[in-house]
Amino acid sequence: MVNVTVMGAGSWGTTLAKVFADAGATVRLWARRESVAQSIQVMRENVDYLPGLSIPMGVSATADAARALADAEIVVLGVPSQSLRGNVEQWVQLIPRDAIVISLAKGVEHGSLMRMSEVIAEAGQIEPERIAVLSGPNLAREVAMEQPAATVIACTNERNAQRAQAAVAAPYFRPYTNTDVIGTELGGACKNVIALACGMASGKGLGENTSASLITRGLAEITRLGEAVGADSRTFAGLAGLGDLVATCSSPLSRNRSFGARLGKGDSLEQAAHATSGQVAEGVTSSESVFRLAEWHGVDMPITHAVYQVCHEGMDVDTMVGALMGRSKKSE
Repeated sequence: MVNVTVMGAGSWGTTLAKVFADAGATVRLWARRESVAQSIQVMRENVDYLPGLSIPMGVSATADAARALADAEIVVLGVPSQSLRGNVEQWVQLIPRDAIVISLAKGVEHGSLMRMSEVIAEAGQIEPERIAVLSGPNLAREVAMEQPAATVIACTNERNAQRAQAAVAAPYFRPYTNTDVIGTELGGACKNVIALACGMASGKGLGENTSASLITRGLAEITRLGEAVGADSRTFAGLAGLGDLVATCSSPLSRNRSFGARLGKGDSLEQAAHATSGQVAEGVTSSESVFRLAEWHGVDMPITHAVYQVCHEGMDVDTMVGALMGRSKKSE
């Protein structure tokens, strides 16, 4: 039986804690707030993030990071991308030196333009071969409801990827392994930006042709960026690329798509945040960091650039649509 610690009790962190427990692991779930930890520990429910869904007895919850991380063999980092560095720096002395560390965060760090595995390696003084990335078409509530889903666990050390795969393989959750950490991370970071664009189009009342076009051309520009930074282009045709992109761009359960829809209806960033989860979607921040990364590598990403302009330069959605449709004609 594997000792797994999940650091972060949001909807996805809580869901993964349940999945690991259902796969047979002993799981500790760290929550930033004591009230959330108590709710899980006593009521077996995370009322703030997954109301109505039961958390198995194999999951124990605590707000004490040292207690959570003691003797962990697998550490799952489930905190948001832009706060990941600060959290890892706080936990650097607590994370066991032989543990596999799995990143759930999807983004590119603002300023440094580092991928999340690079942030973890630097901030946590952790060897890259011990760092894995979990990504795929995994909407938290559907997985928590035990609807069948697949995911990718990417690690440069294939044996560590397989160890993580074995620990999270629940009857309803099928993990595949991959050694392309770069492609897996970029697929997860960039899909949030494309999902914002799809949401904006939906908010404007545009239909499935528009959405399909954005998903398809979005995948093309994500692949271009991936190839420029050393990813395997085949990764983007798989679960961590196309699979995650389709789920995030299409489902009303996707926070980024829902947030984009509010922008498409004319809401400001603040109004959109209030109307969705009370937080700005990660794709808003990622749109700038991904755009800057593309600029640095000389990669053309028109949809990402347009989303960046709406979120950070005050462009309205109608102008964004016009700018995309008015681009010069070329061969696909």
